[in-house]
Amino acid sequence: MDTLTLKLRGMSCASCANNVDKAIRSVPGVMDCNVNFAAEQATINYDSQRTDLKTIQGAIDGAGYSSFLVQEDVFAGEDEAETAIQLAEDREMLRKVIVAGAIAIIIFVGSIPMMTGLHIHFIPAFLHDYWVQLVLTTPVQFWCGGSFYVNGWKAMKHHTATMDTLMAVGTSAAYFYSVFVTLFPGFFAAQGLIPHVYYEVSVMVIALILLGRLLEHRARGKTSEAIHKLIGLQPKNARVIRDGVEMDIPITDVRINDLILVRPGEKIPVDGEVITGASTVDEAMVTGESLPVRKQRGDEVIGATINKTGSFQFRATRVGKDTFLAQIVKLVQQAQGSKAPIQRLADQVTGWFVPVVMAIAIATFVIWFNFMGNFTLAIMTTVGVLIIACPCALGLATPTSIMVGTGKGAENGILIKDAQSLELAHKIETIVLDKTGTLTQGQPTVTDFVSVNGTANHNELHLLQLAATVERNSEHPLAEAVVKYAQSQEVSLTEADNFVAVAGSGVEAVVAEHLVQIGTQRWMGELGINTDTLQEYKQAWEAAGKTVILMAVDGEIQGVMGIADALKPSSVGAVKILQKLGLEVVMLTGDNRQTAEAIAQEVGIQRVFAEVRPDQKAAKIQSLQGERGKIVAMVGDGINDAPALAQADVGIAIGTGTDVAIAASDLTLISGDLQGIVTAIQLSRATISNIRQNLFFAFIYNVIGIPVAAGILFPFFGWLLNPILAGAAMALSSISVVTNALRLRKFKPKVVSVTVQ
Repeated sequence: MDTLTLKLRGMSCASCANNVDKAIRSVPGVMDCNVNFAAEQATINYDSQRTDLKTIQGAIDGAGYSSFLVQEDVFAGEDEAETAIQLAEDREMLRKVIVAGAIAIIIFVGSIPMMTGLHIHFIPAFLHDYWVQLVLTTPVQFWCGGSFYVNGWKAMKHHTATMDTLMAVGTSAAYFYSVFVTLFPGFFAAQGLIPHVYYEVSVMVIALILLGRLLEHRARGKTSEAIHKLIGLQPKNARVIRDGVEMDIPITDVRINDLILVRPGEKIPVDGEVITGASTVDEAMVTGESLPVRKQRGDEVIGATINKTGSFQFRATRVGKDTFLAQIVKLVQQAQGSKAPIQRLADQVTGWFVPVVMAIAIATFVIWFNFMGNFTLAIMTTVGVLIIACPCALGLATPTSIMVGTGKGAENGILIKDAQSLELAHKIETIVLDKTGTLTQGQPTVTDFVSVNGTANHNELHLLQLAATVERNSEHPLAEAVVKYAQSQEVSLTEADNFVAVAGSGVEAVVAEHLVQIGTQRWMGELGINTDTLQEYKQAWEAAGKTVILMAVDGEIQGVMGIADALKPSSVGAVKILQKLGLEVVMLTGDNRQTAEAIAQEVGIQRVFAEVRPDQKAAKIQSLQGERGKIVAMVGDGINDAPALAQADVGIAIGTGTDVAIAASDLTLISGDLQGIVTAIQLSRATISNIRQNLFFAFIYNVIGIPVAAGILFPFFGWLLNPILAGAAMALSSISVVTNALRLRKFKPKVVSVTVQ
């Protein structure tokens, strides 16, 4: 399966998005498709052995729309090109709005005497003339409103109907009826009817609809503001040192392994590793980390972050589309183009919306003309029904909120994989937290080391040498702690043979012809190794919340280490806030129970699963999900957390963890701060609330507006909806939905009052 993202052109409403979706899905080899009207893009999963980009684009062209491939490298100028296209569209639309608006005002003023029956002396007499109004209205009808005809004709050729179809039919009914009255006034006089024209209806509706689309287009552009902000973080140039010569070059010309110089106050151009110098770097705009981070030789730096205090040189390790910032932008784009499950009902409605409205309009005309005998009211109510109906509001209700919500997530250091994850996060009932690297800093340190008394051949330093030689072959944080401790004791390491890692238990290898085994109490018991001589140390250290590992050489216990991993500063507060929000917080760890419970007590967690091997973690998540159908989130950072992250309803990865864990997750906390979990849940709740408001507005607007326009209130109260007001209401419906979605841009995490001891 391959995936591609296409930018779409020519869509004017949600019905257009449905037409594009059907066209793409009709291509053999397309497995799944998501067309996002608000983002104007389609994400397509397809079998590259059965179809290709050209075939898919051909299907889109055949449906009357156009498309182009969204490039992976978001910093190669595509954003500027896209912005230029949007500005050009805005200018063209604005010109039409100005022309249509000016002529609409002139014709409306000229129609006042006819509508009121009053003679108003300051209105020139020639504006009352039907022929003058015809001349003024015609360019508005066919130039300003030309897109209605073009798009409506395209839809009709493919046996579909869209919002443009309704607009074309509605305004044409008013226009051509008025033309007929202008050309043949005697026909109506012979029937005993007063020959009224409705040029002002046609021209004002077109002006209002175009104004609404212009405002909607600009508002929708703001939903992608987060993307533009992220792209804007990338500096344009880099100061590179090549062959000893310092030069400023465009960012697109930077190559991997280039040596780059960064001075105080400058942006770091690409990702890399510090070679010389030291400084503090402000990473807030990328990771959400509020305090500057100290950087020195060997540390990684992120492109687009700001160097604060000192100068340093670094080696470029990732450039272009591979940089951390580019990956963030790509993930946000993917999330903004995805579709939330809550959108399904709106999609089903918009699929049959336009045909149903056309049927209602025809029924309205027949009822008023045949049963009421009023041709004028039949025309006006029919036009009103066609114009007030708005599938656009339904199509925009969910994606606009999702676009803003995922953008706000990125601004707060939270990467959201797709809309479904964002929607599901508000339903979370249980949060499962891994210990090492999630609750703790993930940088354990050896605090205690004791060898068995009376060991003749293995003193402490020699034992430490054996342990570190074995552990440096492991990726586990505890292994790294042992190696660092040995280096601090200036112990030289040798070579290990036959290294084996036993998941959730320990490691073993042969060093200098000695079998060295390092791991848990349980594993030592399974190996038949007696550890009684070291139990006093083990129990005391575990009571203090330390992780204890035992060491055996040639089948005999020889040493014990106590390793402490400090809690993250945010852990205690985050756990208390999550509990305050009504969530059950659970700790899941492979550590022994005594150590796990000591850590849990420190952070305020009541429920603990300890001594859980990596292959058992997913089963624990599944067990929790089986408790009354709970929605469970898992938070972890390591490779061993990946199955559990994938099993959970919502997987939340710590961004400072492994790529495997991040890939298996639904949300990623870039900075690793657990406050991000709280923010993610609050953002999900705010977004879903916003979506529900939008869907309510969109549904209630059409449910009430269409019957009122059809004249349902006329028999009871004598009320009829003027088509001009219907046009204004239709324009405002989409604008109100987008504007409501934009309120999410003001989202700020709510601080829940907690007391941390």
